[in-house]
Amino acid sequence: MEFRQLEYFIAVVETGSISAASRKVHVAQPALTRQMRLLEEDVGTQLLDRHARGIRLTVAGRTLYSEAIRLIDDRSDIKARLLAMGRGQTGKLSLGVTVTHLWVPEVAKLMGGYRGRYPQVALDVFTLLSGPQLEKLNQGGLDAGIIYHDDHAPSGIKAHLLQRDHLILAVPANSYWAQSPPTRLLELAETEFVWGYRGISPVYYDRMVAHFSRLNFEPRVVQYGADNITILSMVAAGLGVSIVPAASRSHPMSGICFVELEDLTTCDMPLWLAWRAGNVSPVLDNFIQMAVEIFE
Repeated sequence: MEFRQLEYFIAVVETGSISAASRKVHVAQPALTRQMRLLEEDVGTQLLDRHARGIRLTVAGRTLYSEAIRLIDDRSDIKARLLAMGRGQTGKLSLGVTVTHLWVPEVAKLMGGYRGRYPQVALDVFTLLSGPQLEKLNQGGLDAGIIYHDDHAPSGIKAHLLQRDHLILAVPANSYWAQSPPTRLLELAETEFVWGYRGISPVYYDRMVAHFSRLNFEPRVVQYGADNITILSMVAAGLGVSIVPAASRSHPMSGICFVELEDLTTCDMPLWLAWRAGNVSPVLDNFIQMAVEIFE
């Protein structure tokens, strides 16, 4: 029993005769008659009572007709769903984003635009720092991640450069440094800093420390925060100053003044879209393509 035969059978039933069905499906009447005979031989019982004015369904024929309608509909549904999956229009995408970048306009536009273009794709967003994102990408726990990294993707990871960020000084809005901003890092030698832990983003941390080393500057760290938003909250509370990615300015947080320093703008902090090599997914391909379009 073939789908083609079932489609012919449905046409015969719905038109009421072999001759009318042959015109509907554009198949010669003798060939259509033969297909109905082959279908009856295949199922092992008579499906149609033929008479001078057309055909009449047997009991088996009525059952096959209802089942054939269901099978044809199911086939169409399966084909449509598979086609949508193959085009990346349905499925699931897990995305890692640092807390800092959730507020960056281009990232917000990317997430909103992707959801708008592919509403049938479930977009799961996880706020993770760059180090944990890389771990999850390697383990298959994330499909894509927006991370800080150097100019070479680690083994097993593919990446596309989204934009080049730099560092910026964050000070309490009511502090001396907000009223009289420094012009060089060395002016902050005795100032108390709020800092992050190396383990949560080693590449970002090492890149920043290496830059400070070239400037003969070492921050006087008195407080630590788990991520940039925590660090900024501590700065706003007056616990010290900090150095964070310039993208942090996108986060709506009161009590903080951001200061641009040439010593910090020269520290290149490339932002990448990363994914695991070998992750063949139309859903991921569409996301990468949209990211490239938005960050161009």
